[in-house]
Amino acid sequence: MENKTGKYFKYAIGEIILVVIGILIALSINNWNEKKKDNDFENEMLAQIQENLANDKKALNNIKIIFNNAISSSNKILELKRSEENLDSLKYWLADIIQFERFQPITNSYETLKSKGLDKVSNKELRMLLGAYYDDEINHVIKSVGDVEYSFNNDWIPIMKEIIVDFKFQDYVIVSDPKIFSQPSTARNILTLNKDNYRGGLNRVITAINSIDKLEKILEKTLKE
Repeated sequence: MENKTGKYFKYAIGEIILVVIGILIALSINNWNEKKKDNDFENEMLAQIQENLANDKKALNNIKIIFNNAISSSNKILELKRSEENLDSLKYWLADIIQFERFQPITNSYETLKSKGLDKVSNKELRMLLGAYYDDEINHVIKSVGDVEYSFNNDWIPIMKEIIVDFKFQDYVIVSDPKIFSQPSTARNILTLNKDNYRGGLNRVITAINSIDKLEKILEKTLKE
């Protein structure tokens, strides 16, 4: 009886060990599958974000050019002397200023990733940069670009109704009395204030472009790994 009991006990222990090993193997396989799913999801989202950022960057670079032109043209007009008030270039300078752009970033892939948890992004630096760009910087850009549009609608349009002879959006603006920009006037004041809007917007745009540059470098490296 003692011999049979010993054999049975050893057999039971062996069975328990086999069951435990089976469970551990199953858990290991399940964890591997889950990790693979997470990696596949991360790579898919990051690839989409990479494409979205490229489109954002293209739009921001276009806005950067427009804002730089607006600042440059504002300076030229503000430096005009009364003897130069009939310059042919004035209508083109004004067209650079009396206009607006809009910026609509593509955020769907980031929002999908965010809904699943940003911890899905294994690279901590990348995770922080994504959050800074999408949750902070682009909101500032949208606000700054919107300020220019607000000025167009609320400051320029009332004056345009009084002084503009002919107008083609982002092409030319012909005014009835160019002297209003070379002497103290409401139009000159708005021109000065609007230049500050463009400067602030340009700084926000440049910051966002620099962030995209950093993100693109890390994304390219991460997706290759």
